[in-house]
Amino acid sequence: MREYIEIEGGTPLRGRVHVSGAKNAALPILISCLLAQERCTIKNVPFLHDVGITLHLLEHFGATTERIGSDVSVSVPSLRATDASYSLVKALRASFWVLAPLLARGGAARVALPGGDAIGARPVDIHLEALAQMGADIHVKHGIVMATAPDGLHPADISFRFPSVGATHQIIMAAALTPGVTTIRGAAREPEVVELCRFLGMLGVAINGAGESELSIKGARELGGGTFSLSGDRIEAATYILATAATGGDVEVVGFERGYLGAADEVLQRAGITLESIPDGVRVSCSGLSPVEVATEPFPGFATDIQAPLMAALTTANGESVISEQIFEGRFGHAADLCRMGAKISIDGRKAVISGVENLSAAPVEVRDIRAGAALVIAALTARGTSQLSEISHLRRGYADLEGKLRRLGARVAVRLADAEDFMFTGC
Repeated sequence: MREYIEIEGGTPLRGRVHVSGAKNAALPILISCLLAQERCTIKNVPFLHDVGITLHLLEHFGATTERIGSDVSVSVPSLRATDASYSLVKALRASFWVLAPLLARGGAARVALPGGDAIGARPVDIHLEALAQMGADIHVKHGIVMATAPDGLHPADISFRFPSVGATHQIIMAAALTPGVTTIRGAAREPEVVELCRFLGMLGVAINGAGESELSIKGARELGGGTFSLSGDRIEAATYILATAATGGDVEVVGFERGYLGAADEVLQRAGITLESIPDGVRVSCSGLSPVEVATEPFPGFATDIQAPLMAALTTANGESVISEQIFEGRFGHAADLCRMGAKISIDGRKAVISGVENLSAAPVEVRDIRAGAALVIAALTARGTSQLSEISHLRRGYADLEGKLRRLGARVAVRLADAEDFMFTGC
């Protein structure tokens, strides 16, 4: 039976919430363990469906994995396979990043083109062109990328036409086990890229320029192991900040680096949200949201992953807001469900105009992707009445212990089964 979430809106969030480890850093770091011949232990790993998929994928390639609490250990003394079928990668787009470690360590790879959220085309040609510059022989046939580097990859000077996070992860991993210096110009600057660089640095790779648009990676012939602790999830933090503001609450959001919010910090404050720095996080309060105009951009610009939660909060702001989505062309799918709840949103291509209303009304809605789900949670927390959110598997991919954290902040949240006679309800 499928679960759905029921949320009774109208309760201001209050208390303290600790965000989990950053999912978008955990996935590339776990995949990069394929490069190491010694055991790697990652601490503060979030309990998420996507992490489970990644560990299963690593085991397919010969990894031994162990999870104790939020600590995950990965050991890959040798690669057992160099192929990843569509059945393995279709559920998680990040699975495609195994291409680089398999090439760098195993000299060959057969990896299906990825699946994942339906939020835009997200082509992988940037990945493939860069790997070809490093000496990989690449062919794509029937949805499978076939790549070989029998004599090993070689360092290269690579320029990206767009600062793709995925391609930056991919080439950093390829260069880590390629002796010599590889340079990436136009690299992504996201905190998750910095985290991957920190992790690989611990394993013995010399990387300069992490967090800048030009990266240099001095690869090694072998990588060691060690223990690494993930930073907190900046997107989860922003979600709880916006949920607190939308409900008129007062919450300490801790366990993350405020600087990792980038431009979102200033946008949130322009929207009337008070952010007071405290040890390991911020204290959030808001007496009323103000309209803003913002465009999503690569870091340090306003993150596309925060766009949907911000839109949900702005539905009850006092005035007209404008959001331009410059990263993914298909990322306004949540607007229709917000309108079902009484929001006034008009979409024109990549631009959304949100006219604030006094109140939202509860409604049954369907979660379409991870961040759209976060938007609907925020809307339901503010709406009058009880909303039902279906297809919540998307939320399980990006938010660890979502219902528990919200209940501890005072929200009235239930997890029910589709069969009305078989359900669980807590937090009332």
